[in-house]
Amino acid sequence: MPAFLIVLMLIATGVVTASAAPVAACAAGPVSPGKPDGAVVVSPGTDLSAKTRELPAGTTFWLTGGKHTLAADEFGQIIPKDGNVYLGAPGAVLDGGDVNRYAFTQQARDVVIRGLTIRGFAAPRDQGVVNHDSGEHWTIEGNTIEDNRGAAMMAGPRQRILRNCLRNNGQYGINAYRAGDGITGLLVEGNEITGNNTDDWETKEPGCGCTGGAKFWAVNGADIRGNWVHHNHGAGLWADTNNNDFLIEDNLIEDNEAEALFYEISYNVVVRGNTFRRNTLVQGKAFASRGDDFPVGTVYLSESGGEPRVRARTSLVEIVDNVFEDNWSGITLWENADRFCNSPANTSTGSCTLLVPSVSSCSAPGISSRPLYDDCRWKTQRVSIHGNKFSHGSSCSGYCGRMALLANFGTYPEWSPYRGSSVSDAVTFRQENRWYDNAYSGEWRFVVHDTSRTVGVSGWQGAPYLQDACSSFGDGGC
Repeated sequence: MPAFLIVLMLIATGVVTASAAPVAACAAGPVSPGKPDGAVVVSPGTDLSAKTRELPAGTTFWLTGGKHTLAADEFGQIIPKDGNVYLGAPGAVLDGGDVNRYAFTQQARDVVIRGLTIRGFAAPRDQGVVNHDSGEHWTIEGNTIEDNRGAAMMAGPRQRILRNCLRNNGQYGINAYRAGDGITGLLVEGNEITGNNTDDWETKEPGCGCTGGAKFWAVNGADIRGNWVHHNHGAGLWADTNNNDFLIEDNLIEDNEAEALFYEISYNVVVRGNTFRRNTLVQGKAFASRGDDFPVGTVYLSESGGEPRVRARTSLVEIVDNVFEDNWSGITLWENADRFCNSPANTSTGSCTLLVPSVSSCSAPGISSRPLYDDCRWKTQRVSIHGNKFSHGSSCSGYCGRMALLANFGTYPEWSPYRGSSVSDAVTFRQENRWYDNAYSGEWRFVVHDTSRTVGVSGWQGAPYLQDACSSFGDGGC
């Protein structure tokens, strides 16, 4: 029986709830929209690149069933014009033959790509097969984009990524990056994002930060909802560097090797109504095997927080009404004391916070005084974690089943005003980070202030930390 029919059966019997049901876009396959009147019919063997050049903007192309190819050249590609539409009949495949780098490129606006299988393209690292140049307001809907190198697609402003199967690509399913930033109004809804990073980039280039299901860079405004993100070789969803105003809602995120959600040096996000299952097991076990006691997080906030001065739909990081089942760990709130704008320890080279006009402003001696002392840091602050259910049923070596709120002892660079325990003290006690009204089952421990301090429930709830008020640990809470 097809996987999507099994899911429907489980919903009907109550075994799986609709909110947690997988999208199963890959089992369903591309969704053919039907041939519209006036569409230009493109049969296999037709030069679609040439047809696109010949015909005016706004042309609709109907690719018939079968294997469509481009010029046998690495730069054989389709360059749409504004408003062009590319539709696939049942069985229509656009195949790069492991020769072409890209399928659809350049910066046309209002392009639609629907109902195609797109495979076999050889995009380089950090580049994408569809919408390679991050054109504005593309709609990419009901496609299967699989078995490519690089990313299945890039993202542009006001892009709509709807009900696609983004499967087994060499790096990402989605790379939401645009040169010069400027991605706003992004919608990612109803997609299945699975098995990506087949080229295992973190092994090739340790610390590259370049793997997973989807990566977002400097996106201002994104709704990520109703997706099934699973079995990616790395993080499921990763927002890295000056992202803001995200809503991550009603997704099923499971069986990803690293973090389910990694939100890094970014701002203002609501994470609501998601189900997280069996994530971070590969990464957590790797840390444990080498004796690294850092509390690996299934949801990992790294120097990210709520900031009222950055305009968004919320001024918080709110993690609410989610279900966490049998992940390696829970939620880690971390702040690296040595990472700030203009620090050599900032791996996002050349980037500054959204509160400071230039990197060079964050230098001695000015950084030692306010407002730069506060504004040159990406802060883990104003985080509200409530109404979640955390369950953990398996035994482990002592490194799993943990929540964390901590920073490191600042040491670097020598002119840093954040050396010592100042950042650990701030993130733990002064930056409005709060767990409350959550429900726990299984054995949980809490790493707080720094990696040397692990406490049980009573230590976590008692002074001086005062976390998880009115939460239940097998009892009734308040």
